[in-house]
Amino acid sequence: MLEKVLNRSWVYWVAALVILMDQYTKFLVRQNLPVGAAWMPLEWLAPYFRLVHIENTGAAFGMFPAGGQVFSVIAVVVSAVIIYYATRLPPGHWALRTTLGLQLGGAIGNLIDRLVKGPVTDFFNVLSLWNTPVFNVADLSITTGVLVLIVLMWRDSRRSPASVEATAAPEAAPTPSPHD
Repeated sequence: MLEKVLNRSWVYWVAALVILMDQYTKFLVRQNLPVGAAWMPLEWLAPYFRLVHIENTGAAFGMFPAGGQVFSVIAVVVSAVIIYYATRLPPGHWALRTTLGLQLGGAIGNLIDRLVKGPVTDFFNVLSLWNTPVFNVADLSITTGVLVLIVLMWRDSRRSPASVEATAAPEAAPTPSPHD
């Protein structure tokens, strides 16, 4: 019974966790770091990682800065597709369910910012020495979900057709004949 409930709800639990972490970290950044300001308590780490409060009107990692409304629509469509697909997954497939939850949570996390504030709050700056893009928990979640999904799809495509058939439809046990 519990496994059946988890099969149906795992995507949403993962998404909820991502949304909570994303919104909480954005709240902390907005409350404690003015827009455009950077902070790193360990100076030696600053060239490699720092927090920078950026208001992003574009896509993840600051791409396409003029596309805010378009990305809101895309987030709604992607979320609907993930929810539709998640309801049709057979039992199991925990890695796939997790990747879908990561993507759903990330899409909704950034959508909340767009609907409530307008721009999305970004703050992680990795390898800041090279002027790399700034991102947030939602962006990281979407990217991780997509990369793991690609790996899962690649792994499944590398299986031999015989092993795919064997796992997809195991042979039925022979039926006893009436003469047995």
